[in-house]
Amino acid sequence: MKVSDILRVKGGTLFTANPDEPLARAVDLMAGKDIGSLVVIEHGDLVGMLTFREVIAQLVKNNGSLGTTIVRTAMDDAPLTCTMETEMDEVRRMMLDRHARYMPVMDNKMLMGVISFYDVAKAVVDSQNFENKMLKAYIRDWPVDGDDVGKGEVNTP
Repeated sequence: MKVSDILRVKGGTLFTANPDEPLARAVDLMAGKDIGSLVVIEHGDLVGMLTFREVIAQLVKNNGSLGTTIVRTAMDDAPLTCTMETEMDEVRRMMLDRHARYMPVMDNKMLMGVISFYDVAKAVVDSQNFENKMLKAYIRDWPVDGDDVGKGEVNTP
């Protein structure tokens, strides 16, 4: 399974922030849309990621206040990225290694979407459920002619 499979199901809605906008405005957007991250775009290019992890770190640094802090100050300016062709096993490894909950998906310099650790976990569970369903259907339709070993029947000569 590839990242493209997740984005096909998830869709491509993106929420972005400008690096020079007030952090409080970005937090309002995140809270209002019930999302955990914003892609930070400047002049059409990805320049960072803002997640609640960075917001909380900034709040701690500023004694509980966002004040006049701008997004650029709080954002991760070197976010982990992947491509549409990246395999899910690699994405899981990358996200676990960096403790990343969100990952922008890039096609050269074009932002294609963002996947979350939730999206990855859901894709794995859905894939396993589908595989289990297919295996159960296969077992239920086990051919009668031939070897019946495992069905509780004994062939006697």
